[in-house]
Amino acid sequence: MTRFSAPIAEQIWDMKYRLKGPDGAAIDGTIEDTWRRIARALAAVETDPALWEERFYQALEDFKYLPAGRITAGAGTGRAVTLFNCFVMGTIPDSMAGIFDMLKEAALTMQQGGGIGYDFSTIRPRGAEVKGVAADASGPLSFMDVWDAMCRTIMSAGSRRGAMMATMRCDHPDIESFIEAKQDAARLRMFNLSVLVTDPFMEAVKADGPWDLTFGGRVYKTLNARDLWNKIMRATYDYAEPGVIFIDRINKMNNLRYCETIAATNPCGEQPLPPYGACLLGSVNLARLVTNPFEADAELNPQALDELVRLAVRMMDNVVDASRFPLEAQAQEAQAKRRIGLGVTGLADALLMLGLRYGSEEAATQTEAWMKAIARASYLASVDLAKEKGAFPLFDAEKYLASGNMMQMDEDVRDAIRTHGIRNALLTSIAPTGTISLYAGNVSSGIEPVFAYAYKRKVLQKDGSRTEEEVVDYAVKLWRDKFGDKDLPDYFVNAQTLPPLDHVRMQAAAQKWIDSSISKTINCPEDISFDDFKEVYMAAWDQGCKGCTTYRPNDVTGSVLSVSETSEKAPEAETGAEVVYLAEPLDRPQALEGNTYKVKWPDSEHALYITINDIVIAGHRRPFEVFINSKNMEHFAWTVALTRMISAVFRRGGDVSFVVEELKAVFDPRGGAWMQGKYIPSILAAIGGVIERHLVSIGFIEGEGMGLKEDPSAKVAVMGAPRGPACPSCGAFEMRMVEGCMTCGSCGHSKCS
Repeated sequence: MTRFSAPIAEQIWDMKYRLKGPDGAAIDGTIEDTWRRIARALAAVETDPALWEERFYQALEDFKYLPAGRITAGAGTGRAVTLFNCFVMGTIPDSMAGIFDMLKEAALTMQQGGGIGYDFSTIRPRGAEVKGVAADASGPLSFMDVWDAMCRTIMSAGSRRGAMMATMRCDHPDIESFIEAKQDAARLRMFNLSVLVTDPFMEAVKADGPWDLTFGGRVYKTLNARDLWNKIMRATYDYAEPGVIFIDRINKMNNLRYCETIAATNPCGEQPLPPYGACLLGSVNLARLVTNPFEADAELNPQALDELVRLAVRMMDNVVDASRFPLEAQAQEAQAKRRIGLGVTGLADALLMLGLRYGSEEAATQTEAWMKAIARASYLASVDLAKEKGAFPLFDAEKYLASGNMMQMDEDVRDAIRTHGIRNALLTSIAPTGTISLYAGNVSSGIEPVFAYAYKRKVLQKDGSRTEEEVVDYAVKLWRDKFGDKDLPDYFVNAQTLPPLDHVRMQAAAQKWIDSSISKTINCPEDISFDDFKEVYMAAWDQGCKGCTTYRPNDVTGSVLSVSETSEKAPEAETGAEVVYLAEPLDRPQALEGNTYKVKWPDSEHALYITINDIVIAGHRRPFEVFINSKNMEHFAWTVALTRMISAVFRRGGDVSFVVEELKAVFDPRGGAWMQGKYIPSILAAIGGVIERHLVSIGFIEGEGMGLKEDPSAKVAVMGAPRGPACPSCGAFEMRMVEGCMTCGSCGHSKCS
C-alpha cells in the first residue's frame, strides 16, 4: 500500500523531496521515512525530542501539514542549505561598490536555495550626475541586467533555479522604463517585477491629478497619475507584468511597523520583508480536514484545525533555530523577529466538499471564518511558546499591540499577548503551493480555485511506448469514489471560467486575517476589455488587498489549459501532439545524423570541434547528443564534463533550448573576445552560440534568442483551446500562471517554488 493517491505525487516526491545519497541511491525508502526525517530534525531543538518528534510526525502524516519544499527536501539531511524560502536583501546603496557588494550577497543567498527580493528604487535614475567621475548614471535597470545574468548561472537547492523579485516605487524617475522592461523577450527573464504603489498615488489616480517622479529631493518629471496607472495596466494586460504591490497598506498593516520599513517582497509576493528579512513557509491542508464531504453535515473539523495549526506553529518556530542562513545578517534578522508564514492549501477543494461555489459570497464568508480561526490558533500557540521559550527579542507589548493586524485581533488574544508576550512577530502567509499540492494528492493550490478537474498526462518510456495517466483533482476524486459517474454539481467551477471579480472577493476575504500577504493569481479571460481589466486592480485596492497579480492568456503570454465548467472529463490531446517528457533517457540508435562545427577561440593554440547529433521523433528532428574535442589538453576535463551533461539533458527531452541560454550567459572574468563582429563573453558562450545555430538550422527553435519553433502539426487541442507554453523541465504544454509564477501542471516545475 502507498500513501500516494496518484503516480504523479510519488514522482514529485522522488524527484524533489526524497533524500538520496551522492550516488543517487534512495535514503528515504518511503514517504514515511521522509516524514520521520523532518519530524526528527525539527524536534531536535526541543527539551523532549522524542515526544515532539512523534507529535510532529502525526501532523505531517497523510499530508495534513505541508512544510514548504525547502524544509521537506532539506530538513535532517545534514546538507548546507537554508530551510527558509524567502529573503529580501539589504538596501542597495547608491554607489558602485555598494551595488556589487549586494550582488555578491544575492549570489551567496541563491546558491543556498533562497528566492530573493530587491527594491531597486534606491539607485539613482539614468542620466543623473555621478559626482567625482564626470559621468552620468546608467540607472537601476542596467544593474538589474547584471543581477539577471548572475541568477542565470546559479542553481538553487535541489532541482530548483533561483527566482528573484524586483520592485520599484511608482515615483522613481525610471518607473516608465521599469514598467516596459520585460516587453523585451530577452531581458530580465529571471525576475518577477512589481511596482510599489503608494496611497498618495492611488488618490492621485482617482482624482486624475498630477504625479511627480522624484529622486534625492529633485523632481525629474511631472506626469498625469492616471496616465502612469494606465501604462502599468496596459503592460500587465499585454505581458502579465509588472504586478502591483500596495506598499503603504503593507507597512500600515505590519505588526512590526514600529521597528521596520518594508520596500520589497519575495518572488511570489506573499512575504513583504524588511532588509535582510527572511521567512519560512508551510501550509495546512484544509482538504484533509473536512468530515462527511458532499453531505448535508459536511464540515471542516474545527478542533482538528486548531490542533494542527498549533503543531505547525511550533514546528515552524523550531525551523528558525534549525536552519542555516546564507548571511549572518539574515540569521540575526530571523532570530530577532522569528517571523513565520503559515498558510493553507486545498481551500477550493474544502469549499467544494461543503457544497460552496468558489467566489460566491457564501464561500468568501466561510473563507474569512477559516482564516480567522487559523489566525487565532496561530497567535495563541505563539503565546504559549512565549511562556515556554520567551518572546521574540524585539517584542514591545505597547507598540506591538498598537500595530498592524493586532489592532483588529480579538481582545482575549490581545490580553494574552499583553500578559505573556508572543514568540513570533508575524505568523500567517499564503504561499504558492503548486508542487506540494500535487505531491499531496493534487489538492487545489493555496487559495486558488481548482484549475482543472482532471487532465491526461502522457509519458514516453525508454522503449518508445507511451503510458497515459489521469491526474484528477482531489475533490473530484472523492466525488467519483462516492457517487461514481454522477455529474458534478453546478457549484464546481474552475479558474478559467470564474469571473475575475470573484477571484478578488476571495483574495480580500482571506487577506483580512493574514498578517503578511497572499500569493494569488487572478485569471482573466483573453477577451476581457481593457477597462474591465483595470477594474480588477481597482477592486483589489478598494477591497483591502495588499497587491494584485493577474494573468490574461494571449499571443505574448501564451495560452493555458482550460476545461469546461460543467465537464469533469480529462482534456485529450490530438495524436499529432509531440510527447517530449521522457521517463528515462532514450537509448542511442546505431546511427545518427549530425554536424561538426569548428570554433577558434582567440589566443588559444588549438580549435574546438563541436559535433551535434540529432534524433527524429514523430517526424521531428531534435538534438540528442554533443561531443566537444580539442588537441588542447587544458580543456580536456571540462569539455568531457560538458559533453556528458548536455547530452544527458538532450536525451531527457523537453524544451532543451534553455541550455543555449545558460551557456551564452556565462562570462569569463578574464575577458571575452570579438568573433565575427560580436562580443562573446566566454568560450562557453561561444559553444552555446554554436549549439543555438544548430538548433535553428534543424528547425528546433525559431531563431537566435528565440524559443521553440511553432509546429502546427504538434499543437494540442484541449476543449477547443490552444496549448499552453512548453515546460522547460518536462516539455509538457501545460505551463500556467499559478500564484504569480508560471508553473507546470504536469510535473510541478516552477522557478518560484
